[in-house]
Amino acid sequence: MHSVEKALSLGMGMLSAALAASLFKRAWTMASGEEDAPDAGDLERGWAEILVAAALQGAIFGLVKAAVHRAGAQTFHRRAVRSGGKG
Repeated sequence: MHSVEKALSLGMGMLSAALAASLFKRAWTMASGEEDAPDAGDLERGWAEILVAAALQGAIFGLVKAAVHRAGAQTFHRRAVRSGGKG
């Protein structure tokens, strides 16, 4: 992987993390009516609420990461094919 591709990959990773965090905050607010998701160390929240928030957050982050990674892989593949496989 060339340095430009590495930089783009890093940038896309950071952008996808920000997107996932925003989506999770929105989803949590819609699901619970609260703006802030519970933190695992918040002893005032119950186990169920903590685990549901963690599962939702993991699902959203995993989905966004997979979508961004897949789009990047397809883009780099198309670029390599167009340039005769020399990447």
